Amino acid sequence: MSALGRPKHESSLGEEVAQRPEGTVSAPGRPKRESSLGEGIVSLPDRHIAYRLDGGGDGPVVMLAHGLLADLSLWDDVVARLAGAHRILRYDLRGHGGSSATPAPYTLAMLADDAVALLDALAIERVHFVGTSIGGMIGQQLGLAHGGRLASLVLAHTAARQPAPRVWHERIAMARRQGLQALAEPAVQRWLTPAAQAARPELLAHWTARAAAIRVDGYMGCAAAIAGLDFADCLADIRTPALVVSGAQDEAIAPELCLELRRGLPNAAWTLLDPAAHQSALECPERLAAACAGFWAALPPTTATASRP
Repeated sequence: MSALGRPKHESSLGEEVAQRPEGTVSAPGRPKRESSLGEGIVSLPDRHIAYRLDGGGDGPVVMLAHGLLADLSLWDDVVARLAGAHRILRYDLRGHGGSSATPAPYTLAMLADDAVALLDALAIERVHFVGTSIGGMIGQQLGLAHGGRLASLVLAHTAARQPAPRVWHERIAMARRQGLQALAEPAVQRWLTPAAQAARPELLAHWTARAAAIRVDGYMGCAAAIAGLDFADCLADIRTPALVVSGAQDEAIAPELCLELRRGLPNAAWTLLDPAAHQSALECPERLAAACAGFWAALPPTTATASRP
């Protein structure tokens, strides 16, 4: 898998930020075209956002948002399958990868504003947004507050409400006391089915190490946003066409919660990946990419058009 060859950029922000970007732009000014290609950093007054832009041709822009304790390389094998027809924009969530951490807690509105700030800085008007786990929660927030920026939504392994906020507050307290070492391994084990873990132990070890190296403020901030998830009563206001993706063996977000999300959205389809646990982008990227591509192909032409940088 291509992610295995990437540097561990979570643990040393200053060093890796210097290594990663091919271009750095400052919002709100629009970057030069050459600065937006490849890897880069968007600098905002109080934070910066690391991103990567891949692909070419005349296809629409697809924006990818990863899950908690991951980084943009989670999408490597999905991008490899989509970049021939699409321009792919992926980024590191606040406090993850090459994006700076601000003091916890965060809200989903704050994290959605990061996505919009990145689009503004790169002069991208509309995207097909794909989010997994907390990335899908950010997608729902975008649908509510910034629907005009979305051509479609793919909401993978995510829910509209938080059934166990106490668990998340306990994890935040543990991270504050002990760091992320004790939380990383069980979290990453939920990403893959037991069969996938047995078949690819190097993948499990790789992502456990990366997860443990995430900055604690980034984890606590995003975990607080997850604990506060509560969109169930306002899903009808999300008018963007959506695809909800579930993993049949997902123990982090059960398929029943994904179905609840799908039923609450006025214009949504649902697909079940089996076998798959919580991160199909790692376990079965070919099936996730195919689900996305099939969904976009079925959209009406006026809906399927997203702007291109």
